[in-house]
Amino acid sequence: MDAIRVTVRRGGVVEATHRVHAATTDGAGWGDPELRFYLRSSAKPIQAIPFVDAYDDLDDDEIAIACASHRAEPAQLAAVRKVLARAGATADDLENGLQEGRPDGKLGHNCSGKHAGMLAACRANGWPLHPYRDAGHPLQQRIAELIGGTGTAIDGCGVPTFPTTLRDAAVLLTRTPPRIREAMRARPELVGASSDAVDTDLMRLRDGWIAKIGAEGLFCAAHEDGRGVALKVEDGAQRAIGPALAEVLGIDELREAPLRNSLGETVGSIA
Repeated sequence: MDAIRVTVRRGGVVEATHRVHAATTDGAGWGDPELRFYLRSSAKPIQAIPFVDAYDDLDDDEIAIACASHRAEPAQLAAVRKVLARAGATADDLENGLQEGRPDGKLGHNCSGKHAGMLAACRANGWPLHPYRDAGHPLQQRIAELIGGTGTAIDGCGVPTFPTTLRDAAVLLTRTPPRIREAMRARPELVGASSDAVDTDLMRLRDGWIAKIGAEGLFCAAHEDGRGVALKVEDGAQRAIGPALAEVLGIDELREAPLRNSLGETVGSIA
């Protein structure tokens, strides 16, 4: 099938159209199933495995925040601090750098939970804390084994990221261990945000699903029954994912999103 077209309307005028490619593990596809890109933050539930494997007493919030692309909401920052305390580390140890417009320095970076989990994994395994983001570090070598990737690049937060195809990305989160799946479903608001986050929305709207967005318009999800799905917006626009996901999974609640101005007024639609 052709790529999904998501249209942005302001008033009666079409202002933009986004093409979305999608693939599922049962063989359905829209657009190019061999489209190549990097996994980016959609890999976080897999990158969290060394952290979760290292401890048998983790709370749901610690695991969920290690899988998160968070928005620096109070509960999210509290969860990052909790993981840092477990690691015997501070925000100064985080190697994710700063993110413009975010509070609390490196702690406010949307990947700080993942980085805190990496520090805790290093602490538990007796690996050097720094430079834990280096591709040659034992932690990153373990993650590369788990993902099975080659030809790495560097993600926006400084750690290695791996190339994939849309077809293979649909399988990615089906490999998420039960304990991580359980925590993401228990605390979906930590994984994305308390509102207006499509991965959080899917986990709230439909039983059995876990989901994780990635940069440049990527979205991966998996159901507990073994189904997987991946979507990639061709131009990287995250706002197209919800309506496209509605087309793929038949989720009417996501089929149309409001287009709002800076006053919070609805001035159009994304559908």
